[in-house]
Amino acid sequence: MARIGFIGLGNMGGPMAANLARAGHEVAGFDLKDDAMERAAGTGVAPATTARAAAGGAEAVVTMLPAGQQLRDLYLGEGGLLAAVSADSLLIDSSTVDLASARAVHAAAAAAGRIFVDAPVSGGVAGAEQAALTFMCGGSEAAFARAKPLLEAMGRSVVHAGGAGNGQAAKLCNNMLLGISMLGVCEAFVLAEKLGLDPQALFDIASKSSGSCWAMLNHLPLPGIVEGAAANRDYRPGFAANLMLKDLRLSQEAALQAAAATPLAAAAAALFGMFVNAGNGDLDYSAIVKMVRGH
Repeated sequence: MARIGFIGLGNMGGPMAANLARAGHEVAGFDLKDDAMERAAGTGVAPATTARAAAGGAEAVVTMLPAGQQLRDLYLGEGGLLAAVSADSLLIDSSTVDLASARAVHAAAAAAGRIFVDAPVSGGVAGAEQAALTFMCGGSEAAFARAKPLLEAMGRSVVHAGGAGNGQAAKLCNNMLLGISMLGVCEAFVLAEKLGLDPQALFDIASKSSGSCWAMLNHLPLPGIVEGAAANRDYRPGFAANLMLKDLRLSQEAALQAAAATPLAAAAAALFGMFVNAGNGDLDYSAIVKMVRGH
């Protein structure tokens, strides 16, 4: 079993750190919020006074941070983690951040002789709690091989997407597709309502036909049809709309840098932006069906 430092103990990071502790690892955790630290302490994660203290002497460090700037500050800033950990420590970042930040930390880690993997996740809070996340990993084959056993303690699927930053690239493309799909599902089911078609009948048909997609099968935005969908619990997330908006905007940054045309994703980002700006950011992303209905 390994000694692991875990930095970022929020809604996702807290359960992930708890799963590592449950698997028998010695986990020291740090978060800027006291309530997050208290919750983690109740799951077997030893509280650390600073991020450096959590990482000190660790064989592996896992970070789960809000955005690229925090990632750069933590790893690259004055007294950052790259200078605080030993040369053989494994560094895993499971944040969802912009591609440029992920690759900048990869490059700095390589220059410092450190082993770094970008490993963003899919699966939401429920996946984190149930150790059922999907990890999309970018980095060398050797780094991925070292990271995989630790990630398997927190997830059901661990996939090597390629070189530095490719985990983030996979996450952005995947969630871009999810956001577009959800809007299509919402439009189809709202149109069905207006045409007098029972939503259960449409689901029964579409789920076995060419219109089937993951968003519909798992996150149907109408209640009473798909067990576990946020629509059944008044759109409590789940995967919050503000997080979907963040990912769509990151996809558009990446598309601009790559000179890729993504008009559907641009439209999805604009629509989710309107929804979040209207005060709905803490609802599940499937709640955008309310806006599609014109509410």
